[in-house]
Amino acid sequence: MSYLSRSVATLALALLIALVAGQFTPAEARQAGAIKDGWLVMKVHSEFINEDVLSGSNIDVDVKNGVVTLQGTVPSAAARARALELAKKNDGVKSVVDQLKIAPADGTSTAANADRAAEKTASATRTTGRAVDDGWIKSKIYAQYMVDWNTVLDDSNIDVDVERGAVTLNGTVKSAAAKTKAVSIAKATDGVKSVRDNLKVAPTN
Repeated sequence: MSYLSRSVATLALALLIALVAGQFTPAEARQAGAIKDGWLVMKVHSEFINEDVLSGSNIDVDVKNGVVTLQGTVPSAAARARALELAKKNDGVKSVVDQLKIAPADGTSTAANADRAAEKTASATRTTGRAVDDGWIKSKIYAQYMVDWNTVLDDSNIDVDVERGAVTLNGTVKSAAAKTKAVSIAKATDGVKSVRDNLKVAPTN
């Protein structure tokens, strides 16, 4: 084996040992090609928050081994194209599967439209741009979880579902503190009316 080959092998082994020992920050892990699926879910959602074209969207992001699947609804072909573009640009994303459906916001029920109108009015003084609807709430919660990934929420696998402002949290977290943090963040998010906590504590080894 040449000196160069031995050096590469030694570096690869050192990176693997550091990752297993949990010594890398998320940024260092990304550089080493070890981005976790749960982190990518949060990162992709964070890209959606300030996109006006995605107003009225309700997108689910699923990631398995770096392969991102987008499901749910968007209001237009332009929104679909933008969501796919935003997902593809993230480090660690190997490919993006498009299962999005175009469903204009006009197709919602009268009650849902009334709720949405009220939410838009309430949020008008807070921000311009994308409306505070169920899809925005979902992405906002995930984005806030990403901020805490390097502390209590690392290794979490949380599914956020939002229906007319009512949030349901499913999935796993590594500790009781992580569970408390996840629920607290969801409750404090703009537009959230209630939070149902179905999270389970599943410590990592």
